[in-house]
Amino acid sequence: MWQSNPNPWSSSEPAKWSHYSDVENLITERAYMNGEKRAIFDHYYIDFETNRQISNTDNYRQRPVKRVVRKREDKHLREERFVDLPVTTGRSFGGEYGWVSPFIIEVRRDLKLEPDELPSKKPDIIPILVEKAAEGIIKEGKHIGKEQEAKELANMLREQKDNGIEQVWKRCAYIYSLESFLYKTLNTTMRLVGDKDHEHVWRSKVRTLGPFCLLLWDDPFNKKAKTNKTLYRGANLNGENRSSLSCSYQKLFEK
Repeated sequence: MWQSNPNPWSSSEPAKWSHYSDVENLITERAYMNGEKRAIFDHYYIDFETNRQISNTDNYRQRPVKRVVRKREDKHLREERFVDLPVTTGRSFGGEYGWVSPFIIEVRRDLKLEPDELPSKKPDIIPILVEKAAEGIIKEGKHIGKEQEAKELANMLREQKDNGIEQVWKRCAYIYSLESFLYKTLNTTMRLVGDKDHEHVWRSKVRTLGPFCLLLWDDPFNKKAKTNKTLYRGANLNGENRSSLSCSYQKLFEK
């Protein structure tokens, strides 16, 4: 954890501690257990001897850090995963595309795959898709200053590339579940699919995020679509969002 007070050295206010992301913790813990002196990230490094987070460009910019063993019940709610993403007024409800999202269709086209050429049905393309997914993750991470985290995720995925679709899918699901830049970028992109004003945005992610999405979408364990299930979606709504939802509900009840 890192001390996140505006002035971490102030003695007039209680210390406020914030969690590192899951991926930052993985990188830090591995470096610590391997006996390394530092865990290095894009904008800072963690010095284990002084228990400080230190800027890579200014040694005077430092913050205290501490290593704690968290209890099983000590799990903070990851609100950003559920409610802190933008909602487009042009597409408030999902399900309008059926089983296959336009994003997945464009990914298959970009990869020059036929509709039935999925990794679960064509194992020889799995290592190729994994490598493309890893490269895409690194490119996205580098774009937002998270290259070290991206390389960690990419290496985790590459570890399974020769172990079959089930292990690859499990690793993709695990990576997606981690607190990191990847799920935020991916979720933001997916919520723009169907919004004509932002079509260029989600299409720009087809080549970088597409291979990972295809591997995650092609679930080898659930081969039949589940019905009669309720899926809840959380979001912070503004006035325009609420007005759009109200109109949509009204149209549904008029049918």
